[in-house]
Parts: sequence; structure tokens; C-alpha cells
Amino acid sequence: MPQQLAFDLPADVRLGAENFFVSDANAQAFAMVRTPQAWPDGKLALVGPAGSGKTHLAKLFAAENDAERIKAAEIAPNAPLPEGALVIEDGEALSPASQEWVFHAHNHLRANGLPFLVTGRTAPARWGVTLPDLASRLSAATTVTIDNPDDPLLMAVLLKHFQDRQLMPAPDALTYLQRHLPRTFDAIRKTVETLDREALARRKPLTRPFVREVLDSLSNPAQ
Repeated sequence: MPQQLAFDLPADVRLGAENFFVSDANAQAFAMVRTPQAWPDGKLALVGPAGSGKTHLAKLFAAENDAERIKAAEIAPNAPLPEGALVIEDGEALSPASQEWVFHAHNHLRANGLPFLVTGRTAPARWGVTLPDLASRLSAATTVTIDNPDDPLLMAVLLKHFQDRQLMPAPDALTYLQRHLPRTFDAIRKTVETLDREALARRKPLTRPFVREVLDSLSNPAQ
């Protein structure tokens, strides 16, 4: 039976709705997503790197506003217009064939006073939208960015990845990771995946020396 983990979160990271970790790095994004009535022109672009929590916030917004969630790459050009609020995720993947639908959906939402949330790794102005009217409307959306993690959020995300894999690193190993990991969500995810794989293959506990050895090998792959 897997052992239940009981990690203590850093003091200045708090749990938001649906267990979203909130710190200075994402507090503005968390607050904005939860207050669509304050969005200028009823639309918001949520921008951040992979693994930063955009999907988590999109799900939270959808649940609180009875919104439809669609992946940009999966939009059908002949789909019916949304009946309520709308979320389009991964906006960089928006295809030319679906842009006219998004344009009409945008106007429909605006006419009916319904909020429209889009997410992406970059701001809409960089999505390469070829339909001029849609490009101008998306570019006009208020943009809120999730920054790369500060120390408290890095530790919270690190603990969450370990907990998801039922791993229990030594406390000094966690401290070492917090001090030496690159400040990106993707680096946190990949490092925990590697530690999990190496610990299993070599039947090693997640001690500080072992974690240091694995991190050194990631920094110097030729070794």
C-alpha cells in the first residue's frame, strides 16, 4: 500500500480554490481568473510557461462560470457557437480553418456579456493569427502572466510532483533542489521524473548525495 505523504508547504504559499498553489509569482493571475466581471471588454489572456498552472486555472474558471473549455487545435470550423462563457486553451495551436469560428464566437460572447478566457505560452499577438479582425480582437485582450516560480512556489510545485509519484525525498534533498534547480516549471517536472526513474532503476532512496549526483548528471550529460 503506498505510503501517504504529509509535506508542509512553505509559509508564504497558500492553497487557493481546488488546491491551486498561490504565491507572488501567480497571485495576480489567480485573482484575475476568478473575477471575470472585472475584465475589460469581457476577455482575458492567461499566459505562462508549460506546467505553470494555466490548465488548472482554466478548469477553475470553467467550473465557477459554467464555461465550455476547448483546445484550440480541436476547434471545428462548423461547431455551434457557445451557449455560455468560453475558454480556449493553447491558443498558439489555433488553425487558420478555425479562426473565423473564433471570431464569431468572440463577437457572440461580447454581445451577450459572457466572459472569454484564452490561454497560451505567449501573448495572443504572437500566435500568428492570420484573420486580421480576429488578430486585432485577441491582441486587445487584457493579458495576465504567470511568472516562473519564486522560491516558495518552486518548493510547493516540487512537493506536489513528488507527492503525485508517492516519493519521499529527505528534507535536506528538498533544500538542495530548491537551491539548485533552474527556476522553470518544466525543469521541476523533468527533474522529478528523472529522480523517480533513477531511484527506481538503482534502488536508491532520495537522499541529498543521490539527488546531487542526478542533478550533476543532468547538467553534464556526457559524464
